[in-house]
Amino acid sequence: MPLDSGYHSRGYLPHIKVAGAAYFVTFRLADSLPREVVLRLKEQRDELLRRAVEGRQDEHLIGRELHAWYAVKVDSILDRHGGAAWMNQKEVANVVASALRHFDQKRYHLHAWCVMPNHVHAVLRPLADHSLERILHSWKSFTATEANKLLDRVGQPFWQHESYDHWIRDDADLWHCCRYTEENPIKAGMCSEQKAWPWSSAARK
Repeated sequence: MPLDSGYHSRGYLPHIKVAGAAYFVTFRLADSLPREVVLRLKEQRDELLRRAVEGRQDEHLIGRELHAWYAVKVDSILDRHGGAAWMNQKEVANVVASALRHFDQKRYHLHAWCVMPNHVHAVLRPLADHSLERILHSWKSFTATEANKLLDRVGQPFWQHESYDHWIRDDADLWHCCRYTEENPIKAGMCSEQKAWPWSSAARK
């Protein structure tokens, strides 16, 4: 059964769930990070995870530190567009963008989103009895099937099983996460202004 609130861990990333909260999430293609990089990231996050589990530091501070760590250590690598970067293909990027928007205002409120060549950012608030875990599974399952059809790929994983999520604490945090999401193409050198990237909520404002 999906966890709606509390602290837990999957893979190399710790997660905090709070019922009714908004989240910044990132999911990436299966080959976007080399195995040796993932192992190194696991080592780097061990101290943050240990402090969170032992309760030696305020949960909010742990969340902020983890979010900053992820942006610097993980997103900076993803922004180099490693791996096959399937979303560089317009048809694949369109499939992913359409899936993100499909259940907006029905299963979740989508504040901001961006489809990059090898990863996706989204800022959302799950609605009613729709858990973040189920929403992410739905996005990834549907888009993997459709993208693999377009790419004529059979029996190969499309998305990395692990996803990153950050519990958004307040309005300032929400604003920061939305801005971070829509400015990702600029930071990655894909365009010079937010609205110029077609696979983003910024392009539809």
